[in-house]
This record gives sequence, C-alpha cells and structure tokens, in this order.
Amino acid sequence: MAVKTIADVQVQVTDDGYLEDMNQWNEEIAKEIAKEIGIELTDKHFEVLNYLREKTKAGEALTIRKVGKSGVVDIKELYKLFPKGPLKFSSKIAGIPKPTSCV
Repeated sequence: MAVKTIADVQVQVTDDGYLEDMNQWNEEIAKEIAKEIGIELTDKHFEVLNYLREKTKAGEALTIRKVGKSGVVDIKELYKLFPKGPLKFSSKIAGIPKPTSCV
C-alpha cells in the first residue's frame, strides 16, 4: 500500500494503483487516472464508471459479461471505451477494487 497524490488529493493505492478506499474517489481523480492510462473520459465513460461503483457498493462481483448485459453498454462498446483491458481499466478509473477476474 502506498500514498499517491492524484488530482491534488492524497489517496491510498494498492501496488497495482487501485484506490484502497473507494470513498476517496471523485470525478477529478477519475479523469487523472484515465489520463495516465491514455483515455479521455466522456459522459458514456462516466455512465459505466457509476454503474461499476453502484454494483460494487451493493457487493456484486463484476464481470465483462455482466457489464455487457447491464443496459449501460454492450461488450463491444465496453472494449471501445476501455481498450486493452475493459474491466481492469474501468475498475481502476472508477476507484473500485481490482476485480478478481482480472489478471
């Protein structure tokens, strides 16, 4: 566990860079994490991020298939929004723990 300054806020992060406390998340932190990954966030990105946060708070396990059936985005669109690791990067940007299905 390490302390990192993201969007002028000191946050606790895992060795992989995921927030330790999802309550420290805000949209500015999301934008800065996305920028580090090379993604510019749109309203559609935030729809996905908010969906992921809601499901995580409810204690639900996340999978690409589940997100694809959410009605927010389909799997193809999820890959377009978050290339090279849709669930891995969307979870990181959403400030939630790394899904167990991600390597």
